[in-house]
Amino acid sequence: MAEATLIPLDNVDPVLVEELLDRAFGPDRHGRTAYAVREGMDWLPALSFAALDENDMLVGTIQCWPVALTDTTARAHPMIMVGPVAVLPEVQRIGYGQALMAASIGSMSEQASLPLVMIGDASYYGRFWGFGSAHTGGWTLPGPWDPARLLVRCDNPAVLPREGSLGPWRG
Repeated sequence: MAEATLIPLDNVDPVLVEELLDRAFGPDRHGRTAYAVREGMDWLPALSFAALDENDMLVGTIQCWPVALTDTTARAHPMIMVGPVAVLPEVQRIGYGQALMAASIGSMSEQASLPLVMIGDASYYGRFWGFGSAHTGGWTLPGPWDPARLLVRCDNPAVLPREGSLGPWRG
């Protein structure tokens, strides 16, 4: 694994973060469904981090967002959306993303844990952090998505609504 220094994301110039996100996901990333899910929300500084390499260069970021699953009775169930998890293409697969995920999840309070939701690779995020799509089959998003990539991590899945629409938390 590469040596990384993790710092709070709000200590990084937002322009550098946007440049990194463009390099990791492309300049058309704003059209992705994940952006619509968290539209109008500010990311959560206490759960969002940046990875710096041994030369103090920004090589990765993770952001977490307040979202909610609104069930069929119009009740909003607050959740935290994890992502984007972004790492510069030339240094991917050497551990920066894992370090960022571990820092973010490790910063969450066990006493007030909310379900975590993300759009990602189930085999990767399931293997390392327990995310899965078994409880998201009846959920909808404000745009196109692959149901196999809509993942949730929850200590007690029985509290999750079977059906609902995922979007920004307006609580």
